[in-house]
Amino acid sequence: MLHSTDNAPKTQSTPSTLNPNAPVKTVTSPIEQATIGRTLVIKGEVSGNESLYIDGKIEGTLTFKDHRVTVGRNGVVAANISAREVVIMGKVTGNIECSDRVDIRSEGSLTGDIVSQRISVEDGALLRGSVQLTPSEQKHDKSSIQEMPKTMAAVAGKQ
Repeated sequence: MLHSTDNAPKTQSTPSTLNPNAPVKTVTSPIEQATIGRTLVIKGEVSGNESLYIDGKIEGTLTFKDHRVTVGRNGVVAANISAREVVIMGKVTGNIECSDRVDIRSEGSLTGDIVSQRISVEDGALLRGSVQLTPSEQKHDKSSIQEMPKTMAAVAGKQ
């Protein structure tokens, strides 16, 4: 171990950092994502506070409001899905409600209705159902208009 004469904390050198021209490697935590493997079958309600990758089979409901649900190529889902973003590469039967976007890839299929701000359907994908797009400006305008009189009343009451 090398000892320094000054009291400033020093980082340890590793073989990858001995070369001053080598890029600095930073340790980052992996994206928090749960995986349902190819051989797993789940029946019931599935919810969480991390993204979910499905390569197995799920029946029931999926609720991941602020996260992504990805149905892999081997994934089979018979459930209503509520998430920020849904990516479909496998087979989904059920309704989807997204706060951001639905992406149906070329090998994916969806039988069910979609309510989302954005949608992407690649060539070769299968979609059976209705699509209702809800622009984000419309949601924000309505909420700000409804909150404005409350704010104005609060300000007026303080004067």
